[in-house]
Amino acid sequence: MYQFSYAEIMEDGVADAKDRERQALDRTIDLLRAASLKASYSREAIEALYYTRRVWVRFIEDLQHPENQLAVEIRANLISIAIWILKECDRIRKRQSDNFQGIIDVTTIIRDGLK
Repeated sequence: MYQFSYAEIMEDGVADAKDRERQALDRTIDLLRAASLKASYSREAIEALYYTRRVWVRFIEDLQHPENQLAVEIRANLISIAIWILKECDRIRKRQSDNFQGIIDVTTIIRDGLK
């Protein structure tokens, strides 16, 4: 029987977490793209904004957790980005903006950085 070392288990845990984060960001991007192709405030837009907000709020919660292993500066930068995305989502929801592409672009950069 093969015994896993603690380091191997932790490495797999980090890889799995990054994969789940990538999947959540992929879904966010897909929903935002679909919303950007529809009328200014469609059902797709509502779904995309709701999902995007949930993902980024969860990321903020994780980044604020004391046991998060990212460097403090990176965590602070990611929280700032998340806050911008949440504000942009709110502006779209209030029909003050239609900047889906800006959110898509930033989310794509963050997703690609998870490799």
